[in-house]
Amino acid sequence: MSQVFEGYERQYCELSANLSRKCTSTSVLDGELRKQKLSEIKAGLEEADTLIRKMDLEARCLPPNVKTMLLAKLREYKTDLNNLKNEMKRITSLNTNQFARDELLESGKADAVMVSANQRGRLLMSTERLNQSTDRIKESRRTMLETEDLGVSILQDLHQQRQALLHANNTLHGVDDNIGISRKILTAMSRRMNRNKCIIGSIITVLIFAILLILYLKLTH
Repeated sequence: MSQVFEGYERQYCELSANLSRKCTSTSVLDGELRKQKLSEIKAGLEEADTLIRKMDLEARCLPPNVKTMLLAKLREYKTDLNNLKNEMKRITSLNTNQFARDELLESGKADAVMVSANQRGRLLMSTERLNQSTDRIKESRRTMLETEDLGVSILQDLHQQRQALLHANNTLHGVDDNIGISRKILTAMSRRMNRNKCIIGSIITVLIFAILLILYLKLTH
């Protein structure tokens, strides 16, 4: 999750709790003190509006999977802010009649406590769901990084095997070249031997013919 969003979220939750307390306490005040509290609540609501807008802008700049979760959480905060604004309007429009004001004060305090408790419960549930989703995202990212490391290791092994195959291929080419040279040498030697055989055969034939001629001449004389 974005740290900027978390900072705005923390500020809003603190401000919302403070405004809720002020709304509850203002209901029992009168005169200038009441006006002062209403002015503080109004300023707080404007600040809360600003924080909501900042969270909305920050959430929309994040990746889609995180953005969806944060926008869902932001809707809860907007509902909470609307409840605070409605409570502000209710306090402002209280009848000046003391009896009616007291009656409205009691019911308003009960409603405010109930609304605040229900809203805080929903916010806590939303926060818990978001934390669980964040943990799942972290786990998925960790698995992705492990898979990436495994893929890099496999690619390195394949590269080493490729280098070994290329080296073996070069060695085989060298052997083929040596075999080709040896074959040429043997062919040349075989031709030379055949030529020598022919020469020797011719010499032997000439010698035999010369011996026979000599023997013939001796026998005839």
